Formats: sequence, structure tokens, C-alpha cells
Amino acid sequence: MAALKDIKRKIIAVSKTKQITRAMNMVAASKFKAAQMRMENFRPYASKFMDVLNSLALRVSPETHPLLAVREPKKIRVICMTSDRGLCGGFNTNLIKATERFMAAKIREGKEVTLIPVGRKGRDFFRKKASILNERTDVFGKFDISLAVQIAKDIIPPFIREEYDELYLVYNEFRNISVQRPAIVRLFPLPSIGQDEEVDPEKRVDYIYEPSDEILLEQLLPMYVRVLIFRALVETSAGENGARMAAMDNATRNCEEMIGSLSLKYNKARQAAITAELMDIVGGTEALAKG
Repeated sequence: MAALKDIKRKIIAVSKTKQITRAMNMVAASKFKAAQMRMENFRPYASKFMDVLNSLALRVSPETHPLLAVREPKKIRVICMTSDRGLCGGFNTNLIKATERFMAAKIREGKEVTLIPVGRKGRDFFRKKASILNERTDVFGKFDISLAVQIAKDIIPPFIREEYDELYLVYNEFRNISVQRPAIVRLFPLPSIGQDEEVDPEKRVDYIYEPSDEILLEQLLPMYVRVLIFRALVETSAGENGARMAAMDNATRNCEEMIGSLSLKYNKARQAAITAELMDIVGGTEALAKG
């Protein structure tokens, strides 16, 4: 009977876990829908903004603005975006591993690497493994463009002051719920601005800008950085909630399978106990009949 009670207790515990995972799946699905809508609405704006700025920057030299300046990379900073909470499968693990491999490769090249973590999971992992600067945690629950502005304020002035030479961004590039891929892009010096060698200079359309190109770049380049950062934030947020929804769905199915397995085990143990009791009764009856 003790074994039956233990199995019954496990079934009840797994059933309660199933209720929790199902509720978390529903919450994640609701958050994912909102995050996906925001991401899909922002993608066309970010894409068009980059096209316009690239068209403008193709007509100026890299010396026009400090954010376009290319220096020998000795000091590198890396922004790693992870979630603040767990229970989202391998989402954070993939981002952390990609960041760790990238940083290790740069260190082997003799570069000095500093990490800027955005998200609690990345901060906690690298806390004792890397030099951390300007960490930001508990930000993915609710955020807007102001978060990208704050991050941009932390990275633009030090680059202009030549405190570091290159900046890379590691974030989740959202494809669909089941596909979560880390992406690594270079922010500083801005990689695609003014460096499109595939376009024939004679075939470029010449636009007339007012005010001058230099003044426009002074205003638009920092905005360009904020757009890239905010796009990474919304992509990572959508990926986190999609991964959590899939993880909780898998956990719910695993609970159902475990409940079925435990129920079968319980029924077999109960049947064995009943059979043993019947054998005892039959044995006792035969013993009385012989007496």
C-alpha cells in the first residue's frame, strides 16, 4: 500500500505541475502575440530607415562623422541581449554560447574585450567570467524606445572619445517560434554605411539634401544606432516569449505522458496488490477446509 500511495502522490504532483505549465503557456502566448506584432510593425520602418541613411552616407567620406571612423581594433565592447527570466528552453543558452565563442575568438586575437549585458540571464552568467560595463537587467518586461536611447547614450560618447574601437551586438534574430538564432552584428564603426562597393558610383542617384550631408548625418547617425538597438530589443523579446511558449507546451505534453505512465504503473501495482490479497484469501480458505 505504501508503494500505491507514493505513486498516487507523484500523479497529483505532476498534475499540479501540468496546470502551472499550461497557465504559463497561455501567458507566454499572449505576450508573444503582442511582441510579434510590435516587431513586425517596426521591421519595415527600420529597414527603410537604413536604406535612406545608407543612400545618404554613400556620398560622404568616413571622416565626415566619428561614428564612421575606422580604427585599429584593440579594445572591443560586446552587447549581449538575453532574457531576464528563464523557462524558455535553449533561448538564453544559445545567446550566451554565441557571445562566449565570439569573445573567446577576439581574446585569442589579442583584443581587450568588455561586455555590456542587457538581460539578467546574461549578466548572471558572465558576472565572474568577463569584464562587465553598463549592465541593464529587468528591462524586457515592459520597454519602449527610451531603453534604446539610454543604451545608445552609454555607447556613443565613449566610442567618439576613442575609449574603445569596435562594438558588436549579439541578439536573437526571430524567424519563427521553433527557430531562434543568435545574430552578431557590428555597430561601431557602422559597417554598411558609406562602404557599398557593389554600386557603381556613376549609377548612383544624386539627391539634393537640405541642410548639408554633414548636418544630416550628425542627426541621423545616432538615430540609426537607436533604431538598430531597438530592433534587436523587439526581436529578442519576441524570441523569448515564443521560446517560452514552445517550452511550456513541451513541458505540458511531458506532464501528460508522465501522468499516463504513472497511472499505468499505479494500476499494475493495484492489480498486483488485489491479486496478492485474493491469493491469501484462497490459501486461507483451503487451509480451513483441510482442517
